[in-house]
Amino acid sequence: MLATIAIILIVLWLLGAFAFHIAGGLIHILLVIGIIVLVLHFIRGRRVI
Repeated sequence: MLATIAIILIVLWLLGAFAFHIAGGLIHILLVIGIIVLVLHFIRGRRVI
């Protein structure tokens, strides 16, 4: 689920960076959040319950 959220945030960042030049700071914040979530997902790995 975290990977899906990260991918969505990165895609939204790419769309915002190239399609819309409004709210540039917000777009970069979304990129940073997406990368952090993706890194956390790979660090934690899959937990078997």
